[in-house]
Amino acid sequence: MHQHPVPSPPHPEDLARVSEVFKALSEPTRAQLVLLLPGGQRSVMRLVKALGQPQSTVSRHLALLRGADLVRTRREGPSVHHRLADTHVAQLVREAFSHAQHDRLGLPDHPAAETVKEHVR
Repeated sequence: MHQHPVPSPPHPEDLARVSEVFKALSEPTRAQLVLLLPGGQRSVMRLVKALGQPQSTVSRHLALLRGADLVRTRREGPSVHHRLADTHVAQLVREAFSHAQHDRLGLPDHPAAETVKEHVR
């Protein structure tokens, strides 16, 4: 994952956006939707089948993700297709899942990137 340096103190607009993104992802169904979308566009019905939830529930969560500018939509006839706005959000959710698995399994933290580079030399 490519990371840009974070200024200290962070820019207020960036802090507000970080808060908005985490708020949008703070519900398990929405996090799961993000994990289902990185491979390309998915129709609402395909997402409904994958999640096993009612269409109204899935559509409501997609609308919230769209409102946070994390998901884009495209209408094709009677179908609406959804995709992630960019790859950052999927990387963020995958990293959060990795963190959750480490917590659940009691795994040690990964060494910092600088530490890994030092060991390679």
